[in-house]
Amino acid sequence: MSRLKVILSGGGTGGHIFPAVSIANEIRSIVPDAEILFVGALGKMEMEKVPASGYKIIGLPIAGIQRKLTLSNLKFPFLLIKSILKARSIVREFKPDVVVGTGGYASGPLLRAATSMGIPALIQEQNSYAGVTNKWLSKKASKICVAYEGMEQFFPKEKIILTGNPVRQDIKDIDEKKGEGQKFFNLDPSKKTLLAVGGSLGAKGINEALGMGLKEIADNNIQLIWQTGKPYFETAKQQTAPFKEKNINAVDFISRMDLGYAVADVVISRAGAGAVSELCIVKKPSILVPLLTAAEDHQTKNAMSLVNKNAAILVRDDETKTKLVKEAIALMKDNSKQEELSKNAAKLALLNSANVIAKEVLKLANYKP
Repeated sequence: MSRLKVILSGGGTGGHIFPAVSIANEIRSIVPDAEILFVGALGKMEMEKVPASGYKIIGLPIAGIQRKLTLSNLKFPFLLIKSILKARSIVREFKPDVVVGTGGYASGPLLRAATSMGIPALIQEQNSYAGVTNKWLSKKASKICVAYEGMEQFFPKEKIILTGNPVRQDIKDIDEKKGEGQKFFNLDPSKKTLLAVGGSLGAKGINEALGMGLKEIADNNIQLIWQTGKPYFETAKQQTAPFKEKNINAVDFISRMDLGYAVADVVISRAGAGAVSELCIVKKPSILVPLLTAAEDHQTKNAMSLVNKNAAILVRDDETKTKLVKEAIALMKDNSKQEELSKNAAKLALLNSANVIAKEVLKLANYKP
């Protein structure tokens, strides 16, 4: 049998890149000699993150349309045509058996070029509200892997497979890592721990609310691990300085999220698709603060998929200053509410997503390992 060849395309944010890398890793674990190529958007974070994960990537000159009128929008049609032509040339040269799109600017031209040449395509949609690119591509795609029920409002029902979102492998089985996590973050095992994360760039609403509420958190004997993102980090360092002895700590980025989850009694988080999937898998009671400017308000829809099942608490971004710290302290003190949220979140967890998706990729490629 000839060597399996797969192109994966997705990027712009970690939410698109991480699932693509997870799927690639899973394909490689099933078919070790599979030839895998990534296609991304020039200047976007995938051009750095994908090679760091050990895969080759080619960039397309594509860029998004700005919501407000700008001169850069005039370039969009030309960049799109240029990107489709380059994508066709990549597909012609690489000759993939199947292509996979996880969302982001580059996946549109790449999947469109591949399907027009008769190559089967699989889409992985992370959110509970489908993105414009994936809705556009779904007509030509062979399979659409989704993380939420009810996605037939966006995609042809017969193509949909409920798989969940691929997540970091190291966040599974975190129960045994609590002791390691307490040492890693230098925590007091006798105190409860609040973990606050707003994504790699941080979250303005969450950061400002926590900055104002540090004394209240410390006075309630709560430890805090606060991932601020780079832009807010210097401010947070000054704000947390008086509370160091109370284990109120700010970091710009948490390199070991598995240990962060392991020690957390409660998590405050944005409601990106990856974060929501991880919180269900790690069974953590959470307060979700959706980013209001997310496309089609998809983070609120992601959050509500948990809130409606009593698996998380919602605090709106514009209410963080008045509500967030109060809600967090109340939940930290309420063990039965924590247990209830944790139990309900666990019911929504979809495990082994990357493996399920990788097997669908192999089926489309007619490849039997």
